[in-house]
Amino acid sequence: MFRDRQEAGKRLGVEVGKLGLLQPVVLALPRGGVPVAAEVAKALKAPLDLIIVRKVGAPGNPELAVAAIVDGNPPDIVLNREIVEAYALDDDELRVLIAKERPELERRRLVYRGERAPLSITGKTAIIVDDGVATGTTMKVAIRALKRRSPREVVVAIPVAPPDVLAELAQEADLIVCLSQPAHFHALGYHYRSFPQLTDDEVTDALAEARQEHRAGQRTIRRKTEPGTA
Repeated sequence: MFRDRQEAGKRLGVEVGKLGLLQPVVLALPRGGVPVAAEVAKALKAPLDLIIVRKVGAPGNPELAVAAIVDGNPPDIVLNREIVEAYALDDDELRVLIAKERPELERRRLVYRGERAPLSITGKTAIIVDDGVATGTTMKVAIRALKRRSPREVVVAIPVAPPDVLAELAQEADLIVCLSQPAHFHALGYHYRSFPQLTDDEVTDALAEARQEHRAGQRTIRRKTEPGTA
């Protein structure tokens, strides 16, 4: 059991740091993944960004995802082909369903990122972080979308997940770091002593603090490497 998301992130950062990953970029799944990812980014001295995923529900069954939109420039559309075929959805019907969810994706992007462009992961190691994984659906979508953006590799870093879901994710990601794999997995909150719901303001504050720390760290590195400096 973890004390809170920050403690989980610190422990996760230690383990990910042992891997010596090249050019890491840490990507949090909001909201719960942000405080965990902030600690991982701090441990790696890596930049922190978000990967925002919006589910596209099936007709009459919004909890069943026929697709997902992943924020980017341009956004990625990842289809759940099995569900698309089960509902016999044609391209026009899919476009209508996807179009309905785009405004919410845009709203979240503006709230969390503002006008800043997503960090490029081309040729870099993309590390997707969340506060845990229960079904793995969102994480799978995130992995598939990131692989289209030409990273060096995609790494999943999470504090806790059930073993069967990890086995499925291992077929998608290049590498997985998971601190706890309980045989009897309960809801994520059961694996934390403190597991509050985060607000949008808390997410944006954590991102701003992480950016400030990373910039300060980069300035320190540059000063140390400049000619004539000790």
